[in-house]
Amino acid sequence: MHPKLLQPTEKNIFKSAQNLISGRLVAFPTETVYGLGASATIESGVNRIYEVKGRPKDHPLIVHISDIAKLDIWAREIPDFAWDLANAYWPGPMTLILKGSDLAKDFVTGQQNTIGLRIPNNKIALTLLTEFENMGGVGIAAPSANRFGAVSPTSAVHVLEELGNHLGDTDIVLDGGDSEIGIESTIIDCISLAPKILRPGAITYDEIYSIVQINEQKPEIQSDIKFSGRFDSHYSPRAKVFLNVQPIPGDGYIAMNEIATPKDTVRLFSPKNIDEFAYGLYASLREGDALNLSRIVVITPTGIGIGIAINDRLKKASEK
Repeated sequence: MHPKLLQPTEKNIFKSAQNLISGRLVAFPTETVYGLGASATIESGVNRIYEVKGRPKDHPLIVHISDIAKLDIWAREIPDFAWDLANAYWPGPMTLILKGSDLAKDFVTGQQNTIGLRIPNNKIALTLLTEFENMGGVGIAAPSANRFGAVSPTSAVHVLEELGNHLGDTDIVLDGGDSEIGIESTIIDCISLAPKILRPGAITYDEIYSIVQINEQKPEIQSDIKFSGRFDSHYSPRAKVFLNVQPIPGDGYIAMNEIATPKDTVRLFSPKNIDEFAYGLYASLREGDALNLSRIVVITPTGIGIGIAINDRLKKASEK
């Protein structure tokens, strides 16, 4: 019993939307990583996400919507700066944490009074959302389509490798090719008087504060809000990840292209720039596992822009 792997034709996207309306699961591409989706208002479907992923029930899910007009269906008391950020960067790799409306039930919020919302910048995801909403749906809850704590998938093949034995033959995986960015969305706490970055991503600190124009905040601020990726250990391959150490023979090795490959190591990835590093990072970690490597050494990139997000993921991957 394995999920159906479907090409994202008009017919198959319509079928996928019907699946969601029926309380079943659909894995679909976004510009960040692949998500494992269920209707955010059907408790049985959301519960299956937790079951398939092995995810703790108090770990909230991000709800995906199709346009900004849907924002105040899911959230209340939305501050002006949250509207400003949404208008600036949606569709895009940014999740806003807001006070939840009555629609935001405990089974999707991790029993908090807040909800994480985003509009993905991916044609397949947006078409799926629109079809789903045309059928009466109001939001797709979708964490990354992998087992909890493991490396996020950036292709349909990764989803099948990771979840194929956990999904059923009524579930669907839409094959939209590789995710364009490869790193999960920036998560921003919008509950306080100013935005706080909870998880760095492709929407950077400078981009956020160029819109909000509040400069006294820092990129990472402690928060009591539970959010995706908050644990110290996360995004981990089976191999042990080491950062900025001298590799030993047989290690996998990931570093920028200009850094030479140490003798007797397995070069997994040689990105030419920081965006390419983000795009291929998770696939290269998975390649290390496919080669049954026990160790992967990563030389971390400069921590600016999306490099902050890359280093955040690598630090957590190395904590296993």
